[in-house]
Amino acid sequence: MPRDLPVGNGELLITFDRLYQLRDVYYPYVGMEDHTEGDPCRFGVWVDGAFHWSSDDVWRRTLRYAADTLVTEVRLESATLGLIVDCRDVVDFDRDVYLKEVTATDTSGRAREVRLFQHFNAHLYGNDVGDSAYYDPRSKGLVHYKARRYFLLDGSGPSGPGGLASYAVGRKETGTAVGTWRDAEDGVLSRNPVAQGSIDTVGELDLRLAPHGGATATFWIAAGQTYDDVRILDQLVKDRGPASFVERTEAYWRLWANKNGGDVARVLPPDLYGPYKRSCLIVRTQTDERGAIVAANDSDVLRFNRDTYSYMWPRDGALAARAMDLAGYVEIPRRFYALCGELRTREGYLQHKYDPDGSVGSSWLAWTTPDGKLQLPIQEDETGLPLWALWLHYRRLGDLEFIKPLYRKLVRAAADFMVSYREPRTKLPAPSIDLWEERRGIHAFTTAAVWAGITAAAEFARAFAQDELAARYARAADEIKAAALEHLWDAERGRFLRRIDVLPDGTIAKDPTCDISLAGVWLFGMLPPDDERVVATMRAIEDGLAVRTAIGGIARYENDRYMRDDAVRPDVAGNPWFVGTLWVAEHHVACAKTAADLEPARAILEWCVARALPSGVMAEQLHPYTGEPLSVSPLTWSHATFVEAAQMYARKATELRAAAAARVMRAGETIS
Repeated sequence: MPRDLPVGNGELLITFDRLYQLRDVYYPYVGMEDHTEGDPCRFGVWVDGAFHWSSDDVWRRTLRYAADTLVTEVRLESATLGLIVDCRDVVDFDRDVYLKEVTATDTSGRAREVRLFQHFNAHLYGNDVGDSAYYDPRSKGLVHYKARRYFLLDGSGPSGPGGLASYAVGRKETGTAVGTWRDAEDGVLSRNPVAQGSIDTVGELDLRLAPHGGATATFWIAAGQTYDDVRILDQLVKDRGPASFVERTEAYWRLWANKNGGDVARVLPPDLYGPYKRSCLIVRTQTDERGAIVAANDSDVLRFNRDTYSYMWPRDGALAARAMDLAGYVEIPRRFYALCGELRTREGYLQHKYDPDGSVGSSWLAWTTPDGKLQLPIQEDETGLPLWALWLHYRRLGDLEFIKPLYRKLVRAAADFMVSYREPRTKLPAPSIDLWEERRGIHAFTTAAVWAGITAAAEFARAFAQDELAARYARAADEIKAAALEHLWDAERGRFLRRIDVLPDGTIAKDPTCDISLAGVWLFGMLPPDDERVVATMRAIEDGLAVRTAIGGIARYENDRYMRDDAVRPDVAGNPWFVGTLWVAEHHVACAKTAADLEPARAILEWCVARALPSGVMAEQLHPYTGEPLSVSPLTWSHATFVEAAQMYARKATELRAAAAARVMRAGETIS
């Protein structure tokens, strides 16, 4: 089930599914150590002897965010129960505490007693072995712990000093024990005080409603590494009042979302500017405070292949860092680039992917060729693109003091590797795995990314007055570009090839598959966007990969089988991807000569907004017939590409308006 409404602060990340079940609790790294392992933490309501979880059909659910914030606005409404339950979820921007503010309102015209139940389904450190939980009479809350991970579930009602009204601690998923959450369904908790092993807990808060009246209670979960950490934080919430944490965090994110403005604020209409800011905020939730930009934190994919997207791919991270640079959030890219400087290998390349703490992530890329020879299990675009993005960052900001330690540590080491790691006959980059992680060879996208990385290194070397080094890098970049135009351009088809393989006898085998990754040829500057070869290639992409269903969008490549429904017609190239569709928009922007030329790009931005979840969350891809999110949600790359495309659209619109105004002025001067 797609994730919706992520809320976080760079250390603690909470996610919900579309049934408003809390599903993931990541701490202390964003994307690492999912302390629920994706199992639901349920929220339930008892009224008039009837009990329902938020996932039950009795509710009409609305899941959104408050505008320009990382504070949710969730409504559970039931005509059957005569009740409206409004929830605001937030992770404090500064402290590692999650709060759920719940306001229940009667619509029946009767006085009511309402009991609220919050369930915590512990899998501390990502497993349910050896967990402990107990009712803590000091805080009047529930403490979960294992080793250096502590979580304290507590709350307060409309009156009193705080603390849970009732509680239950018990076993789950062992023998006949389904889970302690079942204990809540009669509206009365057992008050069992302690359990260990595979355990879960439920806390209760009570409300009394006047006819057509409302009342508010708040649950919170404090996260820490010791009991004292969570106990002190719990007391701080009680002393200041939970509402103050919700209000200050709402104010903080509203300031954050509106601090830059610029062309996007002036040019984009509200129906695009709001989603633009939402995308910036969602990228922020997926970014760890120590620099890792995580691809996605949706643990449901775990059930697909026993692994997740909760890794930092240097390529995805570089593209997201570039987008956030354009948006003015420079602290995110700076931390990312600094982390890349620490992660590059002794040989100079970056690995396939990394855990959020910088350790090397899992990989299915082989170190050996079929005949037993060594091959590097890398995607070389992941070494090139951080350099490309770093140069664009420096060119825009000129922050020399930040760049200085990265020049030798990252730029030179990576460039030296890329200059030497080449196929000897063609002088193209040596074979590596493509950006989709599906095939090995010499890819157009990778070639463009390597060219861009080496070109960036040459620019840095010139800036540091290392002219010989700059010349060496520039010469290698020129050789790669010339080889790309010779071997990757297919005159017969009138477009670029996705990939080539150089066979042992020197013969070149061509892969002509139409693939959205061919946009890399111009995205990273190897050729201008209006080069006739680029235009022909992008036209082939728009024609060949358009998803000709009511859903629309652009598929990844011809006959893409990933997450494909077997019932989809063969003439549908694949599922529409937000990233690829937005690259088409960016090409329209890059080639625009008039305001009218921007209309296709604007239409794509509007398509993305229409195909997102009501909260604004964008998945990786969509079902071509239903539009349902497929794979992970949200995908950081989707949101980052929306940010970049919106920025490019707004900047080009401003440029074209200025040029039109200048022409009018010159015409007036000529007449006068």
